[in-house]
Parts: sequence; C-alpha cells; structure tokens
Amino acid sequence: MKKIGLIVLGLTSQIIFAQANRFIYQVTMKTDSTNRSEIKTENAYLDVTPEKSIFYGEKRLQRDSLFTRMRQTNGGSFDRTQMQNLRSHIDFTIEKDFKTGKNTYHSRIARDQYSYDEDRTMEWKILPETAEIGDYKTQKAQTNFAGRTWFAWFTTDVPFQDGPYKFSGLPGLIVKVEDSKGDYSFDLKETKKIGALTNLSQGGNIVKVKRKDYEKQEALFRKDPASFMQTSMRGGSGISAPQSRGGSMRTPDPAQRKQMEDRMKEEMKKNNNPIELK
Repeated sequence: MKKIGLIVLGLTSQIIFAQANRFIYQVTMKTDSTNRSEIKTENAYLDVTPEKSIFYGEKRLQRDSLFTRMRQTNGGSFDRTQMQNLRSHIDFTIEKDFKTGKNTYHSRIARDQYSYDEDRTMEWKILPETAEIGDYKTQKAQTNFAGRTWFAWFTTDVPFQDGPYKFSGLPGLIVKVEDSKGDYSFDLKETKKIGALTNLSQGGNIVKVKRKDYEKQEALFRKDPASFMQTSMRGGSGISAPQSRGGSMRTPDPAQRKQMEDRMKEEMKKNNNPIELK
C-alpha cells in the first residue's frame, strides 16, 4: 500500500498493467445542518479497471466480510452489536461503465434494494488554478450538480478520467473534491493494486427504477420511516412488491419494533443535509 505523499514515480505504468487499482478516499460529511460542528469521517474505495469502476464505503466491505464469517461459523445467526458498529453514511454503491458511459447508483431503502441510472451530466469548467496535493500536480475544476457547487482537483499523472462518488469526466483522476459550503469532501489518501474488482453482495432482488422514482421513495421513507416499512412489507411501495433481504420476512416483537422505529426517526431527524439537495 502506498501513501499519497510517498512514491508516485512509476504509478502510471503500474496502473496500466495492473488488473485493478484501488483509490482510498477519506470522506468528511456534515449530515446535520443544525449541528455543523459535528463532522463524520469514513473511508471509501474507488476500485478501477480500464473498463469500469465501483465506488463504495469501506464499512460495506467489512459488513460483507462479517456476514460471510457469521454464515460459516454461526449457522446464519448475526451479532447485532458488531453490525451496529459498521453502520455507515456511505450506504450505497456507484458503478461506472466507461464503454457505455452508464453511471448506476445502488442503494437500499428500508428492506429493499433499488438501482437507477444517473440521467444528469456534469458540465465541468476547468480553472487556471493549480496546486500540489501530496506528490500530485493538480488543476482545479468546477461543476454544479444536484443542488451544490463542487470544486475538484484532478491530476493527469493517473490515466483514469474518474473520481469518487458520481464525479468523473475530467482529463485525469480526481484527487480531491468538495462542495462550496464545506459540507462534503472526498480526499485521496492511499492507492494500492488489487487482483480484481470487488464483488459486493446485494442481499436480495434489486428493483430497477428511474432516478425520480427512487427519490420519491426515499422522500416517503424520510418523512415516516416506520410507516414506509409497514407499507413496504405489505407490498404497497407503488413501484414493485419488494423482497426482504435474504428472501424471508420476520416480524420483530413489539419492543424491538418500537426501538427500531425510534432509532430510525432519530436518524432521519439528524440526517437532514444529504449530499444531493435536488
């Protein structure tokens, strides 16, 4: 593993011949607009080949690994305490197909897996400002996307026109990108070679929808997560009768259900500053 401030010489040739490359970003987030002093930090991975890339949270990979170990050793039973420690604000994956230009977003709402193809393009304005970030020579660019103004620093030292989250389309790898309000930031910290793109488990059927329909479902969930889950379990989502994770439906006892509902309401109350505002 290489730190960003260390060896960059020869990275380009290494990337070209490697099976896949992992760029590790530190993601900082202010998810509660009423408490801007609270900053959440997580790592996220951008795994890239010449054909495609996938962006996802580090905790997602750790959860998948934990699920696998528990299935093998505990007969399918799960330690809820361990799972709670792996809860993440990067609970989505984004796949980019460089040949088709398709950018696919995957996420879960309540019990159900959804995906949509991003239908908005990023129009970048490359600015004259340059900066050294670690050992990378970078140039600044600006775009307006999903209700925010974003500033990115990209390097042509790395031959991938890609970046974290949905960001791509600049003539090189995005080393850093942040919004103008300072709510969200993605900073490249490490790079490493890996054998192949990670195969993340989806945990059930995926409902393919249009972006606007996904946003409507997400808005309903944020407004009243408990009622949304009850409707979802009855198959009344309005899009498709959803499938539970793992294919079976288990109803928690009243005490567990009340605890879950209270936790979801509190989370929705604090997560009022999403990365996409519109």
